[in-house]
Amino acid sequence: MFQTLKDLFSLKDIRKKILYTLLIIILFRIGTYIVVPGINKLAFNEAVGASTSGILNTINIIAGGAFKRFSIFAMTISPYITASIVLNLLQVVIPSLERLAKEGETGKQQLNKYTKYLTIAFAIVEAVGLYFTYNDYLLTPLKTGIGKPFGMILFVVSLTAGTSILMWLADKITENGIGNGISIIIFTGIVSSAPAAAAALLGYAKLSVVKAIIVSLLIIAMIIVVAGVVFVQQAERRIPVNYAKRVVGRKMMGGQNTHIPIKVAMAGVMPIIFAMSFMVLPSTIIEIATKGNATGFWRVVSEICSGQSENVWFVLIYVVIYTALIILFTFVYTMFMVNPVEMSNQLKKNGGFIPGIRAGKQTADYISKVLSSITWAGGFFLAAVAILPALVQLGMKGLAIGFGGTSVLIVVSVALEMLKNVEGQMVSRHYKGFLE
Repeated sequence: MFQTLKDLFSLKDIRKKILYTLLIIILFRIGTYIVVPGINKLAFNEAVGASTSGILNTINIIAGGAFKRFSIFAMTISPYITASIVLNLLQVVIPSLERLAKEGETGKQQLNKYTKYLTIAFAIVEAVGLYFTYNDYLLTPLKTGIGKPFGMILFVVSLTAGTSILMWLADKITENGIGNGISIIIFTGIVSSAPAAAAALLGYAKLSVVKAIIVSLLIIAMIIVVAGVVFVQQAERRIPVNYAKRVVGRKMMGGQNTHIPIKVAMAGVMPIIFAMSFMVLPSTIIEIATKGNATGFWRVVSEICSGQSENVWFVLIYVVIYTALIILFTFVYTMFMVNPVEMSNQLKKNGGFIPGIRAGKQTADYISKVLSSITWAGGFFLAAVAILPALVQLGMKGLAIGFGGTSVLIVVSVALEMLKNVEGQMVSRHYKGFLE
C-alpha cells in the first residue's frame, strides 16, 4: 500500500489532479462558512439552525453543514441534480433533445449548456422560496422600507451565485481532477458531517445499556453495508464474445475470445441521488412554505416524503415510494449509459458474436435481457441499503441522524469510483494499483 502511494505521488500528472481536487474541496468547505449577506446569523442559528431536523437535516448533512450556517452554498448542488433529471426525462418526449443525446461529444456539450441554464432557473425559484421563508432573519435595514427590495435581490442573488459556483467547482473537478465533480462535492459534504453523526450515536449510546447495544448493532450493520457495497460495485456479469478469423491483407486477424463486462451497479450512486432529490423536493417546499409548522394533509405528505414519522404506515409508504423511485432511476440511468443495439452493431462490424446467439437483433435482445436482469438486482440492492435506516430507526426513538444507509452508500461508492479512476491511470502507466 505504501509503495503504491509512493508510486502514485511520483507521477506528476496524477499528483497534479489529486492536488487540484483537494484544492477544489478546500474551496467548497470555505464556501460553506460564508454566510449569505444580510442574514442575522445569531438569530438564525438560535431559531432555526439548532432545531433543523427531518428532511432539512438530510439536506444539511449533504451540504456539509452549509444550511445550518445559511451560507451561500445552503441550496447545495440540488438545483443542478433536479435540472439533470428533468432534462434526461425531456429527452424521451422532445425529439431535438434526443437527437442531441445521440450526437456524441458535441451534443453532450450542448445538453450540458441547457442543463446549466435550467439549473440557474431552478436555483432562482428555490432561492425566492427560501427568501419568503427566512426573510425575518435579515438585518432590519434589509427587511423594511426601501431596503426590502434590495434585501430580496441580495438574498436571491447570493444563493443563486452559490449554486452556480458549486456547479462550476464540480465541472472543474470532472475536467481536471479525479472522479465525477458532483459526486465528490456530495461526498465531501457527507464526510464533513460524519463527526457530528458519530457524536449523536455516542450520546444515544450513553443513555442506557440497551441503547448502547443498539448502537453497536448499528455499527456492525454499517460495516456489513460497506462490505456489501464494495462487493456489488465490483461485481459484473461477463457475456462471452468470440471473434471470427478473417484475412486482412496478408495477416490473419481475429480468432480470439473475450467478454463484455456488465456491471451489477452500472448506474453507481446516481439513482440514489436522483430519488433522494425527488423525495426531498415536496418536503422541502412544504417545510419552507409553512416554516416547519405544516398541519393536516400537508404534514402527512411531508412526513411520508421525508420518512421521518412516528406513524409506521407513513414510513412504510415512504419505503415503497423510495424503493420504486430508486429502481426506476436505476433503469433510466442505465438506459442512457448502455445501448444494446449499438453494442450489437459494433460486435457485428468487428466480426464478433456471442456463442449460440445470432448477430444483429437477437444479439441486441440477448444483451437487453442480461442488462435488465442485472439492473433489477442492482436496483433492489441500492433500494435495500437506502431504506434500511428508515426501518431501523423505527425502533430507535430519540435518535435522528441523517448519516444512514444512503450516506454510507454514497461515500463508499464515490470512494470506489475515485480509486478506480486512479487505478486505471496507474495501470495504464504500468504501475500496480490499489485494487486487485
